[in-house]
Amino acid sequence: MVLCGLLLHTWVLLTAIIAGESWRPCTDLLPLDLLARVLPRPGEAPPLKVQIVQSRGSRGIQLAGAMATTLSFPASTIFTDCDFFPAEFSLVATVKIPHLQQRTEYVFSMVEEDAGLLLMGLRVSENRLHFLVRAHDAGGRSRISFKEVQLDDNHWHTVVLAVTGLHATLTIDCGLPVEFYQVQSFPSTLSTRGSRFFIGSRRRRGGRFSGLLRQLVLLPGSDATTRLCPNSDPRLAELSVPQILKSSPLQPDLDGAVNQYEAETRVTAGRRPPCSVAEDGQLWFNAGRRSLFICDTLTWRTLLTSAERLDYVEDYQDVYTSSETFDVELFSIPLEGLFMATANRDSRPGSGIYRWSDGSFHLHQNISTQEARAWKHFSIDGQVFLVVANSREAEPELSVIYQWNQRRQRFLHYQTLETHAALDWEAFHIYNHSFLVVANHRRARDSNHNILSVIYRWNPRTKLFEVNQTLSTSGAYDWEFFTVGPYHFLAVANTFDGQTTKISSTIYVWVDGCFRTFQNIPTVGATDLETFQIDGRFFLAVANSQRVTEHGPSVYNINSTVYELSTITQTFIRFQDILTHSAVDWEFFTVGEEKFLVVANSHDGSSYSLNSVVYRWQGYEGFVPVHSLPTFGCRDWEHFITTEGSFLVYSSATSRLSKVFKLRTY
Repeated sequence: MVLCGLLLHTWVLLTAIIAGESWRPCTDLLPLDLLARVLPRPGEAPPLKVQIVQSRGSRGIQLAGAMATTLSFPASTIFTDCDFFPAEFSLVATVKIPHLQQRTEYVFSMVEEDAGLLLMGLRVSENRLHFLVRAHDAGGRSRISFKEVQLDDNHWHTVVLAVTGLHATLTIDCGLPVEFYQVQSFPSTLSTRGSRFFIGSRRRRGGRFSGLLRQLVLLPGSDATTRLCPNSDPRLAELSVPQILKSSPLQPDLDGAVNQYEAETRVTAGRRPPCSVAEDGQLWFNAGRRSLFICDTLTWRTLLTSAERLDYVEDYQDVYTSSETFDVELFSIPLEGLFMATANRDSRPGSGIYRWSDGSFHLHQNISTQEARAWKHFSIDGQVFLVVANSREAEPELSVIYQWNQRRQRFLHYQTLETHAALDWEAFHIYNHSFLVVANHRRARDSNHNILSVIYRWNPRTKLFEVNQTLSTSGAYDWEFFTVGPYHFLAVANTFDGQTTKISSTIYVWVDGCFRTFQNIPTVGATDLETFQIDGRFFLAVANSQRVTEHGPSVYNINSTVYELSTITQTFIRFQDILTHSAVDWEFFTVGEEKFLVVANSHDGSSYSLNSVVYRWQGYEGFVPVHSLPTFGCRDWEHFITTEGSFLVYSSATSRLSKVFKLRTY
């Protein structure tokens, strides 16, 4: 039975009936901030050896060397009218766990003080979240375990556990809920008399919580998910956060000493400092750019900057590749920096891996590929991978996954997958599961465009990708994964069905563990999909390349279309048509508060030497052209930011020359 909607907003307790009085709940049906009850008010020092740590812009507490009993309070302070724990409730916790230091760690517990008996507890272990409660029989204990829940990834997560009767529902970061069916109902008369809440422990030193805790709330009688979701920042969704953990300035004691706030957020000025795991969360102020950056272990990301505006585009670097380049992929490797992978036509020396050093790209490695059409970078469990889409139509048709080898400083062969004239890969994660999907364009043996494209799922046991689902596509050219609220979507650009390019491209939605058709949109030789958000509005840009039919010449000068997700119809509707010339790519980027789209115009029917156009968002007017950039056989655009500034790079499918442009601002 599927648990839907709100839990009941009241629970019936027996105490008042036994006492012969009119019924009233044991506590208010309002959020009970358990964490606030053990923390001081703003300006007061936190308990001994309890640190307040700011990480990724948000604060939480860390027990550090504190005693297990430091953060605790009697249950009687919240259960004022009777001694029974609510039979229907939800728990909200916001945590950040770099890695578990013990096999299991308690977020909180409720313990009977005299006997030391665990009445209730929420604990985490590797890939699991457990909720423990004393069973109906006094000597036993029941446990609800949610598997494949990876919270120890050094990111903030907000967890909502809702319990009613035989059902328990877990929602992480406003995603789709996971339901657990219990053998026994949650006890309706769980006595809290003589018990005590322990935050971050179960009263013992063993099992003490090692991560950061920002929020811990008990909501009697209802499911907190509907109060939190949807949310613009679901990882940090707030029901009730203690005021001391809000973004207020650090306060000194009367003697001038700073309270025990951990100085995780230090500000460095001057030249660009290193950014690695050791500097995670540190700040750097660049006086020249009047910008404040934060280290995310990979690179310095802009946190605050002056209101920059795009002035003009400047030719910055010529990148000479071994052969024509169909795609470029920009990515960062922890401790190593920024890289660019180019998908090149020739097999020897193949495709190139370039490294950003001293303000420009330099060749770092060559990898033999078979008419490579695209690269995709992704990470799993801290390991860095690249997958190439090989398009050469020769049996067997194979594409390859490569893994970064830290010792050899190279990408090495990892796994081979069967593909058919592959043109694109997309990597994505859903509920801690890792996926790859390939755009199979055409089968070599019969030149059939109407074939299956394949979704692969990572098997954590074998550490290999395995076939998870197949989807029918017609000359698939590009995949785009995106998320809107708690919903996950996957869209394919269908280019050609063997007769015409005037066909539908399909948007799929994740339902019950697989992708199902959500909407078909009309396209004309679609070659690229680009999703982006502006002021809370969600858009999908389609690059239409050419109109081809069984009769008549090909037409390259056609409209490409920007669609907007309508909150009324809950479908994508046409927002704006833009005249393009065999468009093969869109790239969305921002400069300051301005939003831009740049299109890769590749051919007008007579020449490959064309202007690719930068469009600026102007609200009601939509996107308007502001810059025309001369390109030759332009195939792909990518935007990237370094400490040297903001850049665009384009690849050429008809020349060995790719170019990097610098965006000059004022």
